[in-house]
Amino acid sequence: MKGLRGVIGRVRGWRRGWHERSKLERIDLYTRLTLCSITWFFAVSWGLLPLGETLDEGPVAMALGGAFLAANLAQSVLSNRNLTPAFDDYRGTTAFPPGRLRLPVALQVLMTGLLVALAAVGGLKDEGLVLLVLDLPVAFLIPYVLIVPVRRFLLHSAAFSAAVLGLLAAVGVPGGLLFGAFVSLAVVVLLVLVSARPSVWSLSVMWQAEEARDMQARLAVAEERLRFGRDMHDVLGRNLSVIALKSELAVELAQRGNPAAMDQMVEVQRIARASQQEVRDVVRGYREADLPTELMGAQGVLQAAGITCTVEGADGPAGIGAPAAVQAALGWVVRETATNVLRHGDPRHCWIRLARTRDAVVLEVENDGAGATRPLGGADGDDGGGGSGLAGLRVRLGALGGSLSAGAVGDDLFRVTATVPLTARPHTNGRLAPSPDPSAAPSVLPEER
Repeated sequence: MKGLRGVIGRVRGWRRGWHERSKLERIDLYTRLTLCSITWFFAVSWGLLPLGETLDEGPVAMALGGAFLAANLAQSVLSNRNLTPAFDDYRGTTAFPPGRLRLPVALQVLMTGLLVALAAVGGLKDEGLVLLVLDLPVAFLIPYVLIVPVRRFLLHSAAFSAAVLGLLAAVGVPGGLLFGAFVSLAVVVLLVLVSARPSVWSLSVMWQAEEARDMQARLAVAEERLRFGRDMHDVLGRNLSVIALKSELAVELAQRGNPAAMDQMVEVQRIARASQQEVRDVVRGYREADLPTELMGAQGVLQAAGITCTVEGADGPAGIGAPAAVQAALGWVVRETATNVLRHGDPRHCWIRLARTRDAVVLEVENDGAGATRPLGGADGDDGGGGSGLAGLRVRLGALGGSLSAGAVGDDLFRVTATVPLTARPHTNGRLAPSPDPSAAPSVLPEER
């Protein structure tokens, strides 16, 4: 009973691990398993069935057949182990260690010799020889085709085929069987070439596209940081220079006993307070969100990351006629959910829907690719370890009498719904209450008194 539970738990763990992978990671794993299974399919079919004929051909043929089978299984194990380094070499991440080919080459030479010996002692019938030749190079060629150029692969395969055919001819294999062996070698070489290399090529292209998408998202964030830095420099640079000059002038006037020093210090105080307000305005513009701007920004960033973003609204984002406090709150929802779409799951499409009812504005942000991965900030009322972004939004909307819900819709969709009443008003001083999100930029200056 315990053993059965252990098996069931292991199967559930494999299933959970499969669902936690992104779509690209699933394709990668599927491709690797497919290439590994091709090796074993040939080993237990074309490589095993003909060896049954050796059981009736005496102890020598049986020994040669058993040795060929053992070498074939060892070659299959090495082929599977070398597949991952071959993948990495093809993608250009890590070079394939040349020393890992020594044992496969030795086994290939041994298998070729055993095949020729079986043909020499008559241990194989006509069809059996052709099938065994078909299986002979498969395990070696699958990783080898990924680590050498196509031209070199074809030249080496042609040289190997010529050597095998020459050895078979030397032990007296008739011309008809030699032609069948030639066809078998040509078919298996072309099969490996058109199955393994294009599969890994397409997988490599998808990984490059995924990396480019991540880079675009990071560049979008870096560009926004640079914009904020430029705004701060423009605000502070000129005013601080004026403050420094007027302070120096006030010092000189004070040393001379000139009462105009008092006027200069009053001017310094005025410029400092004006600078304080300008900086506060810049920070507020960075922290507070304008709904039309956030909608356009979210659509641009998501599309730059390869995610199709559709914005739908009954009257358009600029014409909903909601108070500024409501639009600012919904702008925060758009900003946070767009960030979550980039960070979590494996989305390909995102829908942003804006609608106005009689007494409220409703915003829905929905994306696919959620699957069984961790949701964007957790279900309603629970962040699930995914961060405090949605929790901060709930506090922000709650201050306006609004609400926010988030959760999975079906097997592959995730939806965030924000509702804010039209009667909402700013919490204090014409601004929304600050979000408790620790990732948000803190207020750098105190309020003026």
